[in-house]
Amino acid sequence: MNFFQETGALAYFAARFFREVIKPPMEFRELLRQCYNVGNRSLMLVVVTGFIIGLVLTLQSRPTLIEFGAVSWMPNMVGISIVREIGPVITALICAGRVASGMGAELGSMRVTEQIDAMEVSGTNPFKFLVVTRILATTLMLPLLVVFGDLVALFGSALVENLKGDVSFQLYFNTVFNALGYGDLIPATVKSFFFGFVIGLVGCYKGYFSKKGTAGVGIAANTAVVTASLLLFMVDFIAVFVSDIFYEL
Repeated sequence: MNFFQETGALAYFAARFFREVIKPPMEFRELLRQCYNVGNRSLMLVVVTGFIIGLVLTLQSRPTLIEFGAVSWMPNMVGISIVREIGPVITALICAGRVASGMGAELGSMRVTEQIDAMEVSGTNPFKFLVVTRILATTLMLPLLVVFGDLVALFGSALVENLKGDVSFQLYFNTVFNALGYGDLIPATVKSFFFGFVIGLVGCYKGYFSKKGTAGVGIAANTAVVTASLLLFMVDFIAVFVSDIFYEL
């Protein structure tokens, strides 16, 4: 029963977001501030993680490809793997750990200290100001973070190939871009928007309905990360399944 109640409440919360997002006034100033918090403050973590992923993936795959005499396929394999799946999923999980927990803790603290109640009493729409702007910010910023993460991961892979295989950076990136097609770029980009929406939705939902007390804030932040991570894998499976059907047709 708790599972179905939670699912229904989350679906109603999402429906309320779509209803409120088209209503004036538009909180552009708060939206820009949240975009800065989500995008700029997560960029360094995404870049470092992407660079390490590119290094590790190439170092681990290189001996096997050399054994089969297919080391020349390294740029194709790494490029397609990162752009299609590894880049978007890892970036989304990083943002789920940082952004969803932060939103859950921030809104939970505002709920505990009755700031949200004070906004409602004063005639302000707290849902529009606090929730809509945060969900829009994560939806818009995550695809940009994925692009940065993918590029840095490919640079890390190219660095390994340059040092170990004497492959120039120009040759490496030309090979990668020739191997990538619209069937790789479009599904990865589209599902990145859904990843961002899920992260913002879950983080705001857990914080907005946080229980009273300091323990409720910790629970909201913790459950936001767990729930967002689980939903990300579910959305990723659905996206891969749908895109596979679409391109088979």
